Amino acid sequence: MIIEQQDVDTETRLVKSIGSTGKGGGAAASRRILRGDDVRLARNVRELRPYIGDVADVLERAYARGERILLEGTQGTGLSLFQGTFPYVTSRDTTVSGCLAEAGVAPTRVRKVIMVCRTYPIRVGSPPKSTSGPMGHVLSWAEIARRSGLDVRELRKHERGSVSGKRRRVAEFDWAQLRRAAVLTNPTDIALTFADYISADNREARRFEQLTEETSTSSKRSSGSRPPR
Repeated sequence: MIIEQQDVDTETRLVKSIGSTGKGGGAAASRRILRGDDVRLARNVRELRPYIGDVADVLERAYARGERILLEGTQGTGLSLFQGTFPYVTSRDTTVSGCLAEAGVAPTRVRKVIMVCRTYPIRVGSPPKSTSGPMGHVLSWAEIARRSGLDVRELRKHERGSVSGKRRRVAEFDWAQLRRAAVLTNPTDIALTFADYISADNREARRFEQLTEETSTSSKRSSGSRPPR
């Protein structure tokens, strides 16, 4: 779907109310759903034709050769249009099933589902006099720096939206959010990222055994006992 200037203009209100990136993706998707005469797909744009292929054909040949296919979903489960905290959501279904549907991959072909979690969940920064959505116990980047030993200036520099450039909000790890995401995705594996936010020494770790004692002890205790309420 080609995003037009009219789509960007349509989302101006969202930028002010819920912290949307305002890049027009949602407005463009709604025009496609309505099947208007003004809809342009990538295949309709001459300049893009050299970069377009038949995804279904590529996947079918990969299946026949027994190749591995890796799909990376977008954003977090809590931002799903259907399963997230509406209206503070993105414009598509960000669950595993939604990702497979958009890619055209049958769910029965999936061998592994890896759920990626951050040590501290984030959201895009809130607009003035509004919010970008509910979070648990909100923290500051200065507090993350104090706990981990990282440079707060580095955190503030890098913790910005990849599209919007807005500084992110950050909060304590949310067990309820994790459980909800696990129910929706039914993962076979979980990958915990940003272990250096627990301790800067974890930046050199490449295996579980290389994590600091505090980090590995907390991980073992959490996986072997009921999460705190």
